[in-house]
Amino acid sequence: MNMRLPEAREQSAPSWLVWAALWTVYIVWGSTYLAIRVTVETMPPLLAASARFFAAGGLMAVFLIVRKGRGALRVSKSELAGAGLVGTLLLLGGNGIVMIAEQDVPSGLASLLIASTPLWVVLLRYIAKERVSAGTLVGVAAGFIGVALLVLPGDKPEGAPLLGMLFIIVAAFLWGTGSFLSKRVPMPKDPFVSTSLQMLLGGLSLAVTGLILGEGSGIHFETFSGRSIIALSYLVVFGSLVAFTAYVWVLQHAPISKVATYAFVNPVIAIFLGWIVLNEEVTHWILAGAGVIVASVAFIVRKESSPVPSKDVVESSTTALAAADA
Repeated sequence: MNMRLPEAREQSAPSWLVWAALWTVYIVWGSTYLAIRVTVETMPPLLAASARFFAAGGLMAVFLIVRKGRGALRVSKSELAGAGLVGTLLLLGGNGIVMIAEQDVPSGLASLLIASTPLWVVLLRYIAKERVSAGTLVGVAAGFIGVALLVLPGDKPEGAPLLGMLFIIVAAFLWGTGSFLSKRVPMPKDPFVSTSLQMLLGGLSLAVTGLILGEGSGIHFETFSGRSIIALSYLVVFGSLVAFTAYVWVLQHAPISKVATYAFVNPVIAIFLGWIVLNEEVTHWILAGAGVIVASVAFIVRKESSPVPSKDVVESSTTALAAADA
């Protein structure tokens, strides 16, 4: 989930607590691809994603109202429209497409393709004629070579369809577009309010699209497996609430360059979990693509974080949202 960075300055906190929060982000957001893969085994992808974000956004909204009163979610019409646009791009265009694609694409491979999101953000900045250093552009070019290694014919995992992988590349582009626009359209200033509205409005777009595509007629609750239900619950509680809260907290207590490391650590964790839990195949070709993509994203994030951080880049692979996949 994309958001605006809090404006508060970095606050002191024990080193062990900072690392505990950071590892929470690493592990939880790195594991969401595995949870998505298990969720869509028996659940309709778009409606499951909608349920996830309605639940998480609703819980966050209730928390804000209890803490700050009924006016906590009051925003202008332009901010509401901005949250709706960004939420739809991130959650329907990004997360929703990943949910569909992961019915066939292994979770580790999906996480690597989504890791290209910061590359798209930099490319959009360049197209918009914003200042982008030559070194950063070289890093972007290297990253897309890594994406090509994963998609072009070669030593691919069995059952990883080209169409599904192309869908995930489109999802990464839409995630990057949502991240890019979130700094250029009116958005709620409070990160929790912004995220709650993005979840609710993005969840609405997921539900409408899922119903239009006929997912509603195929719902049979008795066919939902126990592990799919547990996986979806994990996405709501841990992926969209616990990890997001840890992320916001660590942003206030650690340098942006350290926080941004999640952008290239998460895919490594996702690949490992997919291999150890679901026995997903990790080929030499995947390892080569992973090395190029992770190295290029790490290079770009560190370059853009010093001396002046580019918030577009360091936030762009949140997930989600994912993140992303939040």
